[in-house]
Amino acid sequence: MKAGRRGRLTIGLYNSYDPRRFREAHRRALARAGPLALAFDANLATLGFPFPDDLSRPAEVAEWVASGTSIGEDGGYLKSLSAAGRFQSFPAPGKGFPPQLGEPVTTTSRPREGREAGVSEVAAILEEGGSVLLVFGLGPHGLPRKVAEIARSDLDVTGRRMSLETCTALGAVVAAIAARTDQ
Repeated sequence: MKAGRRGRLTIGLYNSYDPRRFREAHRRALARAGPLALAFDANLATLGFPFPDDLSRPAEVAEWVASGTSIGEDGGYLKSLSAAGRFQSFPAPGKGFPPQLGEPVTTTSRPREGREAGVSEVAAILEEGGSVLLVFGLGPHGLPRKVAEIARSDLDVTGRRMSLETCTALGAVVAAIAARTDQ
């Protein structure tokens, strides 16, 4: 890594399922993304997740998610991430993603013409001190078009327009960027 301060990478999980009902797929995605964020020094943010109303703090959400999973050391990694202040929850984006999370980059197997960013470009933003929000759509159809349109860049980690299962994509994208930033 070059001298200077490296920017922050945030894994953003966008809820493309039912906006009112928390599903087991939400729990599994969080339990799997927590260890990735810890292992590769990234933050984790949920976007539009329907958490129960009585859970208002990230630590409460992490504890609740952990109570129902054996993934990620029984949810321990997600709880550690939260205790470090690196897990946050936001409503679904309206006209934009939370700016404090960095430059939004969608992860997709169908990058838009003229908006494709490679792993090297994303890594360069981080190495230059900028922050990046990698947006992953959860659900059978990924990110809705109107949400994807908010981001200026799209990343196809395969470079071959091959669709990957969500958790496979999470690991591949985060590890590929970490490898380029010499973590």
